[in-house]
Amino acid sequence: MKYILVIGDGMGDEPQAELGGRTPLAAADTPTCDRLAAAGEQVLVRTVPPGYPPGSDVANLSLLGYAPEEVYTGRAPLEAASMGVELADDEIAYRCNLVTLEQDRDRVIMRDYSAGHIGTDEAGQLIRAVQDGCGTNRIRLYPGISYRHLLVWKGDQPDCATTPPHDHLDQDVGDWYGNYLAEPELATLFACARKILADHPVNRQRSEQGLAPANSLWLWGEGRRPAMETMRRLYGIGGGLVSAVDLLKGLGVCAGLRVMKVAGATGTVDTNYRGKVEAALEVLADSDLVVVHLEGPDEAGHQGSLRDKVRAIERLDAEVVTPIVQHLEERGEEFRLVVCMDHYTPLRLRTHVDWPVPLFLYDSRGVANPCGRPYTEENAVKAGGGRVVESGPEFFRYFLDRAR
Repeated sequence: MKYILVIGDGMGDEPQAELGGRTPLAAADTPTCDRLAAAGEQVLVRTVPPGYPPGSDVANLSLLGYAPEEVYTGRAPLEAASMGVELADDEIAYRCNLVTLEQDRDRVIMRDYSAGHIGTDEAGQLIRAVQDGCGTNRIRLYPGISYRHLLVWKGDQPDCATTPPHDHLDQDVGDWYGNYLAEPELATLFACARKILADHPVNRQRSEQGLAPANSLWLWGEGRRPAMETMRRLYGIGGGLVSAVDLLKGLGVCAGLRVMKVAGATGTVDTNYRGKVEAALEVLADSDLVVVHLEGPDEAGHQGSLRDKVRAIERLDAEVVTPIVQHLEERGEEFRLVVCMDHYTPLRLRTHVDWPVPLFLYDSRGVANPCGRPYTEENAVKAGGGRVVESGPEFFRYFLDRAR
């Protein structure tokens, strides 16, 4: 039996007037997902435990069968694991975004949490320049992918509240920015980084081309090294993970999964779908489980782009689910497939919420009570009678068709 978990990050949403009262998921042309969902089961899963932030870190931990209450320490340590950065016991990792801030009189506006989705090569040049010019024996910066990077702080944790920058697009973040400046070492780092970024050829060229300059750092998602059992030890199953995002790759590393490298995987709507499918099939050739994560719907939600969100969902169906299912059906493989989201990212809010997420499970051997409905948020509520799978471990046992 093969097990395939396809995660459309942030795919869930609210009804949209422009779509005739349908959600992007309901309006998208997804014939394969709809066929499989109708022949399978649809349920709701609580991926974010009460009191936890509705981030991709917490939610994807649940989808991989973990209880965040037991293992979660923060987002950045997982990204550190993906990047091969070993955290000592006295070190704290921060997610470090390259962002575009705008000074407007006495306000600081978050114009772009991704510096215009800056490319990995350009961003790497900037982060390395900041590390060379501003790093200390207590502060180290590591380049990641696109705007997503890592800062490691050695010693006691700074008394500095943080927030995800994508929660504040086009909003005044002056109070949050002031938190960094209230910590002397961070204030020194930010002042040094601003000067280096402003003078760097990469940013000068971006400005000349009308692109958003990466003119500031933004720290968030801090935490210490987590302690997680592998999925093999917890569930007796192993396999691989395919994602463009360091967070998901770090989860894969900590879970003992084989993390696949895919050239051209960007974490946007226009990622390398074919490469991701090829990587997933490579995993399934000699393993039982593959997790395929697609960031595109979430990015569209943060940007407030209805068009891109629908397009990302349609590409998930056409360019990921369809070829994987066709391959397995042609080979006569028995398989269980779940298509889901980690959390909602409503276009109206441009940030995550902790509502239980809809998913469908298809079993090639058939299910006792197929729901007969296409895959939508509303149908998952109707098909399951409003029942909610309440935890990550409960969901994963359901996925593996074990005792619930």
